[in-house]
Amino acid sequence: MMRRLETIIEMVGSYHPEDNLDLIGKAYVFTAKAHRGQVRRSGQPYLSHPMEVGGILADMKMDAITVTAGLLHDTVEDASIQIKELREIFGTHVADIVEGLTKISQIEFGSHQKRQAENFRKMVLAMAKDIRVIIVKLADRLHNMRTLEYLSPEKQRRIARETLDIYAPIADRLGIGWVKNELDDISLSYLDPQAYQEIAAHVASNFAAREEYIAKVTKIVSDELAKEGVPATISGRPKHFYSIYRKMHDQQISFDQVYDIVALRLITDEVKHCYASLGLIHSLWTPIPGRFKDFIAIPKSNLYRSLHTTVIGPEGKRVEFQIRTEEMHSIAENGIAAHWRYKQGSPADESIDPKFTWLRHLIEWQQDLKDPQEFLDTVKIDLFPDEVYVFTPRGEVKAFPRGATPIDFAYAVHTEIGNHCVGCKLNGRMVPLKSELKNGEIVEILTSSRHVPSKDWLKIVKTSRAKAKIRAWIKKEQKDRSIAFGWELCERELHRCGLSPAQTLKGKQGVELAKRFGFLTLDDLMGAIGYGKVSAKQVAAKLLAERAAEQPAGQENGQAEIAPKPQPAAAKKLGAPGGVKLDGIDNVFIRFARCCNPVPGDSIVGFITRGRGVTVHVHDCPTLLDEGVETERRVEVEWVQETSGERRPMKICAVTEDRTGILSEICSAISASQANITQANVATTEDNRAFHEFSVEITDLPHLRRVLDAIRKVKGVEWVERARTRPTRSRRALRSYLNRRQIKA
Repeated sequence: MMRRLETIIEMVGSYHPEDNLDLIGKAYVFTAKAHRGQVRRSGQPYLSHPMEVGGILADMKMDAITVTAGLLHDTVEDASIQIKELREIFGTHVADIVEGLTKISQIEFGSHQKRQAENFRKMVLAMAKDIRVIIVKLADRLHNMRTLEYLSPEKQRRIARETLDIYAPIADRLGIGWVKNELDDISLSYLDPQAYQEIAAHVASNFAAREEYIAKVTKIVSDELAKEGVPATISGRPKHFYSIYRKMHDQQISFDQVYDIVALRLITDEVKHCYASLGLIHSLWTPIPGRFKDFIAIPKSNLYRSLHTTVIGPEGKRVEFQIRTEEMHSIAENGIAAHWRYKQGSPADESIDPKFTWLRHLIEWQQDLKDPQEFLDTVKIDLFPDEVYVFTPRGEVKAFPRGATPIDFAYAVHTEIGNHCVGCKLNGRMVPLKSELKNGEIVEILTSSRHVPSKDWLKIVKTSRAKAKIRAWIKKEQKDRSIAFGWELCERELHRCGLSPAQTLKGKQGVELAKRFGFLTLDDLMGAIGYGKVSAKQVAAKLLAERAAEQPAGQENGQAEIAPKPQPAAAKKLGAPGGVKLDGIDNVFIRFARCCNPVPGDSIVGFITRGRGVTVHVHDCPTLLDEGVETERRVEVEWVQETSGERRPMKICAVTEDRTGILSEICSAISASQANITQANVATTEDNRAFHEFSVEITDLPHLRRVLDAIRKVKGVEWVERARTRPTRSRRALRSYLNRRQIKA
């Protein structure tokens, strides 16, 4: 049943009586006209959706501007209304919120993952301008989840997963607990319907007994509080289904083993009575160690404040208590919306914003991490804040996700402290930097100006801020190395051509040269040379051409013609017959990696090595995979089409039966395939097998395959493959092979 306009206006008037309620009525009329004739998948008029979104925003106790934006949120995208028209009729603030929501929805990408990641980045930017954008987006998502049954199963699962990964955690971060819980539960019902139904059935079957137990515990506590003169109201509720599901899944237990299904909420009038109630409950029943949390003294980052404790209650059952004041309860239910105080569309309470430091951090991270997917993956860590609280040496409290390390702490204090962090003291005791922080610890960071971040830190830090700052430093360091390498290549090429780097590249001349190649500075040009995007030969050729144009009659004026010096024999040119080329650029120093010995026909990749040009590897070379080579230093290379039959060294390993003459037969097979053997080694095993390792010269990948096929046809050959120069992979394969044969025997 669609929400009624009168109900929404009445709700907003109950908590914002001085607000411009006429704006909501005007938005209703406008929206009804804009969506006239449109129908949702459910068969209901489309108007039902914006009305439900407006009603949910009223449930959140949002102001009239936000509710108005909720009613209008689809008019631009689905009804071809212009933002300019909304701005003229409803004002700047309403139009800006709708525009922010429209920008999130309109962007299109080739894959769902990219679309989801970029949508989230857009959402963060919109939140930075006006956080009401994300509140309307949450209301929109909540109603869509409530009507998800009308979509295909594939879309149901995709939207439910996105909701569980992004929207529910954001609702939690904003402190809107009831929205977070409902999004969690609906998502679970589509992602794991069997588990959802089982939990629902268990909860329903125990309803009567649970209500009776809640009433019993409530009476005991109420009577004791009345004796002490502590005013309080107590209500009981079962935990929401997703919370039970997570506990069952994480602890690998059944529903019957989830003891604290019941949570009692005790609401009193002031903070001192919260602690008095806690003491009384602990005097009645035994508290469970490790289950007490004081979020009043140390609030969560979403402003949540409450005391949590779990006790062994009557009949030996676990009971969780949440103790808070009325104000704390309002914040726990509606989060930032409980703080909302708008006067003529502008936030009056500016003190709220600094509390949401995580939102400011999101803005920083989206600037540092240019790849949308990397940004989303990084931020997901901070959207699930299972937090620990630690202290600075001065007693300041800082919150971190569980599993955070001293390096996370260092970067939270200041980027430079993180970059130069060398050690840490926890409670005055030296610990490794990979140690996990625990609640209540005092953290002291030791620094050294000579120390710099390590790539290994990325494996142990947990916070998005630390990851972003470490990556930023590594990228800067890589850029500096590439610039130095580019200078080295460029100076070498200029000397080869008889040009002076000091005179040619100095001052404005160097800047002008960079601009002619499309770069702002000379360092940018050198970095491009270092990365292999521009060839040093191209730079030298342009300088020579310009000099020739300036002095066309150079020899007549007594000047000698500038002729390039011979290229050193040790330097191999990309693009030479039998070689490879890099984006059509030649004269960049290259070498073939000895760890994988690529041959024509292999899928290859280039890796820029400082001072050694480009090294060509097979794309799945274990050296690159094992060492986690930075993708920024990889370059696309390809084999030259015209080859001259140049032979490349290659190693081949084979396992055979140990019999007389088999080595000779294999050598004959290799020779018959027009491959030259330069070395052969044979070792025998105790179970009458032989391991052969041949060094051969071949021309390309098809030639290698012919050689391997010829060896396989020799009687007694059990296994043969191409080997690396470093034979670790082949020897591991041999050991594995022999072990399997021995087990079968």
